[in-house]
Amino acid sequence: MENIISALNTVDGWIWGPPLVALLFGTGLYLTIGLRLMPLRKLPYAISLLFAGKKNSGEGAEGEISPIAALFTALSATIGTGNIAGVAIAISLGGPGAVFWMWMTAVVGMATKYSEALLAVRFREVDENGQHVGGPMYYIKNGMGKNWVWLAFAYAILTAIAAPGTGNLVQANEVAALLHQNLGLATWISGLIMASLTFLVIMGGVKSIAKVASFLVPIMALFYVGGALVVLSMNLEFIPAAFGQIFTGVVSPAAAAGGFLGASVMMAISQGANRGSFSNEAGLGSAAIAHASANTNDPVRQGTIAMLGTFIDTIVVCTMTALVILTAPMMFAMGGAAEGILPIWQTGISSGATITASAFGAAIPGGEWIVTIGLAVFAFTTILGWALYGERSMEFLFGVKIIPYYRIAWCGIVFLGAVYTSKLAWTLASIGNGMMAAPNLIALLGLSGVVFAMTRNAQKKEAEAKKAPAE
Repeated sequence: MENIISALNTVDGWIWGPPLVALLFGTGLYLTIGLRLMPLRKLPYAISLLFAGKKNSGEGAEGEISPIAALFTALSATIGTGNIAGVAIAISLGGPGAVFWMWMTAVVGMATKYSEALLAVRFREVDENGQHVGGPMYYIKNGMGKNWVWLAFAYAILTAIAAPGTGNLVQANEVAALLHQNLGLATWISGLIMASLTFLVIMGGVKSIAKVASFLVPIMALFYVGGALVVLSMNLEFIPAAFGQIFTGVVSPAAAAGGFLGASVMMAISQGANRGSFSNEAGLGSAAIAHASANTNDPVRQGTIAMLGTFIDTIVVCTMTALVILTAPMMFAMGGAAEGILPIWQTGISSGATITASAFGAAIPGGEWIVTIGLAVFAFTTILGWALYGERSMEFLFGVKIIPYYRIAWCGIVFLGAVYTSKLAWTLASIGNGMMAAPNLIALLGLSGVVFAMTRNAQKKEAEAKKAPAE
């Protein structure tokens, strides 16, 4: 087993080495510049679309779920263990500087997510069941031409392989471990509960998933962020030092978990990019699959809504987690403020969720429950969102007949992930993310001209509409 773990860690390190990190940041930066910083400039407008309701669809719109429901469906898959456990792991392995690189994945990732959703709506299809389907495999096939169909199939295959690890095993794994630790609940019981609830939701398809996500995601996001704000209000004096650690860590990394590993600059970048993409999924193309089902006739508007997912996930939720961890003033960890006392992320605690739970619990009595409840619900919604992604990939490869069988198998994997707890799950999920990202990023670069042209046309029409009343 140790040889297998070592081999997989080597593969993971190779996949998330300089080439992929450069491609991830480079693509996002290229799209951001090509869009003339539109994702950053239009962020207030994007936020306003959350409250636009049916106006987001437009006349003659087609699709199964509302544009905002598509956002929450995508968020259901992104806000999960990556925001709670992934941030802690990134800090413990890459030092506080990893948080900076998570931010950078979000800043350029907004343009990436915008482009993915725009292309998903532009090149989507209607399947044999009358459902609108789309995502990287479809915009590669329909947008890049016959010579690139192989890349579409490659993306679908890699997503089908990655989905059980990224969106299932890791999620069930962390929830079962935390419930066992805090409640003494047997992993097979929590696994059975999660698998049963998952079955009830995903058998109803995308509409059922969107309905549950639209209800749970906003409530739990506010609950978790609210709890983090309470903790930070008690740790107010440590916040400036926490930001100092983050920015200092960019050029002068601290020791990693337990102090036995030196977190190099490349490790900080790698962990930040890795966990950042795991959390917000910008560059993976997965969220585009959800946005393809949106009831809209405006790809640009849907892309604008989609980029909010990256902002909410990383800039808001992940930052809250990071600051709580870095400011945690506890008996054995005080954010580095107490001489001779290790920060919580250096204490050698192996579980990312446990690090975060301990940080919350250090500030407020029972604070661990914020993490326990948040992780349980976030992980559950992530399982639902990724069930859709895996299903759409399998449908692309084998047709609609595979869907019922895939849904049943997905629920079985939920149970397996809860019962068979292994550190391998995180490594496999990390490898899966990297494999998915490469073909999607290539496609985004190849179709960037379409993104830029459609965006310019939309901006031109908007400008003309504003001038019309005056004339």
